[in-house]
Amino acid sequence: MQSFTYPVALTADEHDGGFVVTCRDIPEAITQCESPADCLEEAEGALQAAVEARIMDDLDIPPASEPVHGEIAVSLPVTTALKAALYLSMRDAGLSKSALARR
Repeated sequence: MQSFTYPVALTADEHDGGFVVTCRDIPEAITQCESPADCLEEAEGALQAAVEARIMDDLDIPPASEPVHGEIAVSLPVTTALKAALYLSMRDAGLSKSALARR
């Protein structure tokens, strides 16, 4: 089963202050925060929004990479991870939503 814990990087924003949070596995998951303590919550929200958008757009959800030096592992909320796992299983099986509902 795929892990839904993704590595994120915190980069100090020299121009505006605070930090920019990015995820190399899901590049559209990007956010900004004022303190490192806020970054984990913000990163979780950005990952959740990006994965939900990928599901709605019928796009792939990449597997999570291992964190490298300086990255922090951030998990999707449980309900979003379950949706993503079901979505990927349905895609692998070639099942549509309506076909699943008929079963």
